[in-house]
Formats: sequence, C-alpha cells, structure tokens
Amino acid sequence: MNKYELALVISAKLEDEAKIEVLEKVKEYLGQSNATITSVDDWGKRRLAYEIEKMKEGFYYFIHFTSNSDAPNEIESRLRIMEPVLRYLCVRQDA
Repeated sequence: MNKYELALVISAKLEDEAKIEVLEKVKEYLGQSNATITSVDDWGKRRLAYEIEKMKEGFYYFIHFTSNSDAPNEIESRLRIMEPVLRYLCVRQDA
C-alpha cells in the first residue's frame, strides 16, 4: 500500500451543499478504488494563481489516502470528467 495526496480545486460558484456533494462523490470514488482515506484538509476559498474558466477563486481540498498503485489512475480518470473540479493533482508521498 502506498500513501498518496490528492489536491483538488473546486469551483467557487458552488453553494455549500453542492460543494459537499462533490467532495462526498470524490470520497466515494476513493472508496470504490479500495483506498483508505487518512485525512481531509479543507483550505477553504483561496485566490487562484491564474484565471481558470473565468474564475479567480476556488475551494481547495487536500485528501491523504493509502491505496494500491493503480487507484490514482482510476480516480484521475473520474475527476477529469467532473465539471465542478477545476484542477486536481495526485502525488505519491514518500514513506
């Protein structure tokens, strides 16, 4: 099992309920990939380094999890088609 960190930037145009739904959907995808979530860091609304889809702000989340080496590819393929997710990055952490 490897340790990973998933960084998410979600659209700032979403209401609180919709934002929570997106985060729960991502957690569900992690669960389907047999990943174990160790922590979720909510950084809140932050200014983006550059405009993405005419937005200057987004909600930042960092999800730490452990899983097999094939899980990040599965998760990224699902995140790629989610409209509210502006950017994502999944990196493997050193032990």
